Amino acid sequence: MLLHSTFMLRALAVDDERPSLEELLYLLQADPRIGSVEGASDATEALRRINRALETGPAGPDAVDVVFLDIHMPGLDGLEMARLLTGFARPPLVVFVTAHEGFAVQAFDLKAVDYVLKPVRRERLAEAVRRAAELREATPLIPVHEPDPDHISVELGGVMRFVPVEDITHVEAHGDYARLHTAHGSHLVRIPLSTLEERWRTRGFVRIHRRHLVALRHVDELRLDAGTVSVLVASVELQVSRRHARELRDLLMRRTTGR
Repeated sequence: MLLHSTFMLRALAVDDERPSLEELLYLLQADPRIGSVEGASDATEALRRINRALETGPAGPDAVDVVFLDIHMPGLDGLEMARLLTGFARPPLVVFVTAHEGFAVQAFDLKAVDYVLKPVRRERLAEAVRRAAELREATPLIPVHEPDPDHISVELGGVMRFVPVEDITHVEAHGDYARLHTAHGSHLVRIPLSTLEERWRTRGFVRIHRRHLVALRHVDELRLDAGTVSVLVASVELQVSRRHARELRDLLMRRTTGR
């Protein structure tokens, strides 16, 4: 029995070989169950694209329902990328599209929807799309993209990594970007400070200045000097604006007294 679905998948195809990527995009665009499809030439570009989907939410224009993913790629390979995706609270579905038969066990261990061998046959790819569409429609909450609450993705040396939120000492605004500071260095992410303030409010982060957000657990000292207020965070002194000084002092007092 042929199942008909009105749901249109939003797809991302990832392959470092341009001819293979173009062929895959062509075949996916021809499938009536694919509402939109974009291409990426490596895992880092793909993770950056998926991270953008996290920011806009499942109903946003950048949402991704399913990733069609090659395995052998320079830098981060397809299996490693799929493993990173499992760290998301609700990751996109994954279909592997590869010339290598020997990785099927690892692929299905990572909850892949399907494993399609190259050269890709239209009928075989259509079967993979059918499986993804049925899963997406039957369990709509699975591929909804929400940030992992305990980590934030950053790009480092061409590789996407996940930094534990608890390791972040403070955050500095850089226009539409924010610089995350940890004991081991800093990372620039394309997320406004106001977004991180709202996202991490319940995780002990508080705004102390229009340019700075600090983690209360990493505040070592509160300094008062001639009417100015500053805090020492991981050996870095940061100024506290007047409008935020009273709230910060109250929060720090509650933390130390346990009230």
